[in-house]
Amino acid sequence: MTGDSPLVVMGPSGAGKTTIGTLLAERLGLAFVDGDSLHPARNLDKMAAGQPLDDDDRAPWLDAIGRALATGPVVVACSALKRRYRDHIRSLAPATVFLELRSSREELERRMSSRKHFMPASLLHSQLSTLQPLEPDEPGTAVANDATVDVVTSRCVATLASLPTPDQHVGPG
Repeated sequence: MTGDSPLVVMGPSGAGKTTIGTLLAERLGLAFVDGDSLHPARNLDKMAAGQPLDDDDRAPWLDAIGRALATGPVVVACSALKRRYRDHIRSLAPATVFLELRSSREELERRMSSRKHFMPASLLHSQLSTLQPLEPDEPGTAVANDATVDVVTSRCVATLASLPTPDQHVGPG
């Protein structure tokens, strides 16, 4: 992958999207956008109340994510839980590459319960039941988030460097 591709750091809540995405953007010399900042207020209110978002709730948010990615090489933290969400994002920013952060359910629960965030830990089940991991024909790769942030960020940099360019894509690693 070249530095010309916009990048989505994806996964369920607690996967480390913001933490790893911020460090990854710094190492790649790119801007970072936290996708949570692009949610309409009603989405944040709904999640804070313990209600999962539906596809209608996510539509304007995914449009905003796609527009942010279409501005050029940038790293965006975005759950991108379903294949169709990723397809929609790519319809707006075709060169987008996805980096799926994977962690155990237990680790996700631990992280979510130890932080202050609008997304309550009670919604993790909904996120995990919605998650469709990257498929072999999607541009991107998966990286285990099971070590220190520096180790995981280095893994991400190395894995991204080994990816083919979007027109040569062969699937998640």
